[in-house]
Amino acid sequence: MAETPRPGPQAAALIPDVKYTVAVSSGKGGVGKSTVAVNLALALKRQGHTVGLVDVDVYGPDVPLMMGTKGKPGMFENKIITVEAHGIKIMSIGLLVDEREALVWRGPMIHSAVQQFLRDVLWGPLDFLVFDMPPGTGDAQLSLSQVVPLGGVVMVTTPQDVALLDVRKALAMFRKLNVPILGLVENMSCFIAPDTGAKYAIFGEGGGDKVAEEFGVPLLAHIPLEIDTRKGGDAGIPIVVGQPASAQAAAFLALAGAVAARLEAVSALKMPTIG
Repeated sequence: MAETPRPGPQAAALIPDVKYTVAVSSGKGGVGKSTVAVNLALALKRQGHTVGLVDVDVYGPDVPLMMGTKGKPGMFENKIITVEAHGIKIMSIGLLVDEREALVWRGPMIHSAVQQFLRDVLWGPLDFLVFDMPPGTGDAQLSLSQVVPLGGVVMVTTPQDVALLDVRKALAMFRKLNVPILGLVENMSCFIAPDTGAKYAIFGEGGGDKVAEEFGVPLLAHIPLEIDTRKGGDAGIPIVVGQPASAQAAAFLALAGAVAARLEAVSALKMPTIG
C-alpha cells in the first residue's frame, strides 16, 4: 500500500493524526449524498484503511440512522469520544440531540460546531476522514468549506437536468474556494429490474459524464438505483457491510479505490515556492 501524504497546515493544527480528508457534497438534496458518503467510508475500511466519518449535514443528520449507531458520545479529559459502528469512528450532531429536534442554526453556529467536531474529538490516527456535507451552496456550505481542511471533494448528482444544474453551481463554488475536485459520482444512474434484468434510465442518462467533461474532472462511478441499498440504509446495515459480495458493494469499492488514487494524485501536486 502506498504511503499516504500528510495534509496541509490547517489540517495538521486541528486533526494532526489524519492523513486524508475528503468531503462528499451535492448541489441539492435528495440525490443520495449520505448513502454515498456512508458506503464510501465503509468501502475504504474494507480496503484496509482506518476511517472516520463526520456528519456535518446539521439540518439532516442521517448518518446515525444509516450506520445503526447506538448510544451517545462519551467524554475523556475534556475531549469527545466518538461513537463507533461497523469499524468506523463517527461524529454527528444527530448523536447529540433528539432525532425529532429541529436545528435552526445560522452560519456562525455551524462554523463553531464543525470546529468542535475537529478540535475537541479524539479521532486518533486515521487514514481517511470522510465528511458528509450539507447540500447546496449557501452560508452553511461556505462556512464548512473554510473550516474543514479538505484534501478534496466528491460531488454527487443524479443524471436528471435539475440535479445537474445545481451540481454545476456547487462545482463552481468549490473551485472558487480552491478545494480540489476529485470527481463526480452519478448516483441512481439507472434501475435494473430484479425480476427481468431490464435497465431503466428513470432519471435520464449521460448527465454525469457530460458535466464531468464540462468541468474537466473524472466521472468516478455510476451507482445504480437499487432496492437493497435503500433497505440497508434504513436498517443501519449499509450495502457494503450487509451484502459485501453484491454488485452494488463492488461499485462502492471501485469508487473508494478511485477516490484514494485521486487524493494521492492531487496531494502530489506541489505549489510553487514564492520568494
